[in-house]
Amino acid sequence: MTGTVRIDGDTLRLPGGAAVRFMRTLRLPETGTHALPPALGAFPLRPVTDFPDTAPPEWLSRGGVLLPVHLREAMWLSFHGTAEPAALQIGVGKVCAVSGEPWSDRLSRTPQNYVVLPRQPWLDGINSGKGTVRQFVAVPLGLGATVEGQVTGEEVWGGLQLRSFALREEELAAWREEQRRRASVERRTAAPTGYGAAMPMAPGAGPVAASASRGAPRARGAAMGLGVGGSMRQEVYRDERPSSHWERQPSGRVFVHLVTPPEWRRITGEAPPPSPVDRAMYTRAGLPWFDYYDDEAEDLTPTDRLTAVRPVGEWLGDDHEPWQEPAPGQIKPLGDAAGEPVRDGDW
Repeated sequence: MTGTVRIDGDTLRLPGGAAVRFMRTLRLPETGTHALPPALGAFPLRPVTDFPDTAPPEWLSRGGVLLPVHLREAMWLSFHGTAEPAALQIGVGKVCAVSGEPWSDRLSRTPQNYVVLPRQPWLDGINSGKGTVRQFVAVPLGLGATVEGQVTGEEVWGGLQLRSFALREEELAAWREEQRRRASVERRTAAPTGYGAAMPMAPGAGPVAASASRGAPRARGAAMGLGVGGSMRQEVYRDERPSSHWERQPSGRVFVHLVTPPEWRRITGEAPPPSPVDRAMYTRAGLPWFDYYDDEAEDLTPTDRLTAVRPVGEWLGDDHEPWQEPAPGQIKPLGDAAGEPVRDGDW
């Protein structure tokens, strides 16, 4: 039995302290390897059960939350604000974004099928190369372009799936004691460091105002899933703890339905976020990109399942928007439960 997931502003808070925000960002070219693109604000989230008269029945049966996204819009997952260590499984159409294996009820180390929070500050895409990931990009189901479609040969689920596991009670108590000890040292030295310290974040994050409306006719949902776009420099860290340190049962899980802008407006009555920002305009404005490297952590080796996933441009056609490379000075180096409850369902 899992605990209650809650929406706190634009953050999903899973039992055990894991926090996840879904960040809007620039879509990268599908050739070459790039720096980390910045955040353009957080996607809004709404519980699917808030809309029993307009949400598709299959979405209501799965529970979870709605998130509006444009065709070929990119996103990344931020874990800033995670309170205590957690092992987080991330599914894209119930295919693990870390291992490429089918969705599993258990944590696995061979291959590792989860990320460790807050050690992993963010995840921008599937683990597809040594020290790189391929960007999450939204595409409709039915074309075969999603990670789910390319790995399994079917497109049944779409969306994103999250499941968190907490540390075992004795390990968590030891971790908390270590945090208290470090905090005492930091107060004396005025040097806030240590495991679990907040990571620098890209600018522009913030909640989106809600004004729900009901009563529109019910329709079958135009489901979206995640394919992949360009490659960027980012590590997916190997878990340094023994597997015995984690609980065997998950503390919480949630299904994230990706909704097209027209569906979002029809279901919720709200205006969706505007279309993604033009790349050239963003670069000309001189806003920052990010380069993140941690030489003390061990990167996970990607699996054949995920390295073989092809980018969405091969399915939907070339992107004719011109690419503007950021200037060297724009790339910034980076160092090392309240809220509305979300009902779970059958998936």
